[in-house]
Amino acid sequence: MAYTYRITVERLEGDIPSAADKALVFEATNHDDLFKVLSMVREKQMLPCDETAEFTVGLKLFTEVLLRHRSDTPFKELFPHIGSFMNSLKR
Repeated sequence: MAYTYRITVERLEGDIPSAADKALVFEATNHDDLFKVLSMVREKQMLPCDETAEFTVGLKLFTEVLLRHRSDTPFKELFPHIGSFMNSLKR
């Protein structure tokens, strides 16, 4: 089963925003329920609370694209390492 999410990124601090700066909004599909994965990572208390969502959502978005392009350069070089990393996280 695939899950579809709407991702929104807005600048809160940093350079003075220009008129061209709008929120970045896009949809992403993932084979995992991100809220369930986030809950599991929170339970493990691997990271400070304020970094858990950033890490988990970023990693899951990245790895989903990696899975789709695992045969393409340069993703094919990274794929085995990410697989090993993901397995160690699940322990």
